[in-house]
Amino acid sequence: MLKYDFQRYWPSTEELPDSDDTPVDNELQDLIPSLLKATLAMLWSEGTDWFFGIDMGVYYHGEKPPFVPDGFLSLGVERIIDENLRPSYAIWEEERVPILMLEVVSQTHRGEYSTKMQEYASLGALFYVIYNPLRRKKQRLEVHRLVNNKYELQSGNPIWLAEISLGIGCERGTYQGITREWLYWYDRQGQRLLTPEELALSEQQGRQQAEQQALSEQQRRQQAEQRADLLAERLRSLGIDPDTIA
Repeated sequence: MLKYDFQRYWPSTEELPDSDDTPVDNELQDLIPSLLKATLAMLWSEGTDWFFGIDMGVYYHGEKPPFVPDGFLSLGVERIIDENLRPSYAIWEEERVPILMLEVVSQTHRGEYSTKMQEYASLGALFYVIYNPLRRKKQRLEVHRLVNNKYELQSGNPIWLAEISLGIGCERGTYQGITREWLYWYDRQGQRLLTPEELALSEQQGRQQAEQQALSEQQRRQQAEQRADLLAERLRSLGIDPDTIA
């Protein structure tokens, strides 16, 4: 149960601003969460009880500005409200705190390692993921788990998130034609899950391979038939009826 003292007069999401009007600093702050969301949409395509927001306001109080993480995951909520989708995410309407918050750090730090960490901990988000592609001497990916109202840094790459039944980690790959380090979802064995692009490519390669195998088999049959016809002609030239040979 949520511990928040929600007020019935607080506005609905239709009445609240749907953005803090702060633009993202760079393309990665959009592409990285978009990759994670696209993979979930494929992996959980049959599920309707989850939502992944990107650069969307998460309202925790009707009279205070929202948190606007680069990405967040919430479980146990309707994935699609209606055809107009969500303008924002109000905890008093959803009755669920996001289970995971994601921040992609740019050259302009905005309290990802301090203020936001405290805010997301007070909110009760179980996991806080920070990815800093510009780091060289410290680990670029940090996954924090909420323990006794404080975040504890988890070790490993990828890191298994039991409550989500997925792991999260980083490695080099290609997304939208861009080869670099990306964040990905992983299975319990630590195997990276394919992105929609990779799955489509794999299926295309599988079809091409099957078509090539079918073509090779057809060519083998044609060659066998040609050899049989040549043998039959030779036998006839020797006065032997090939149809009488058992």
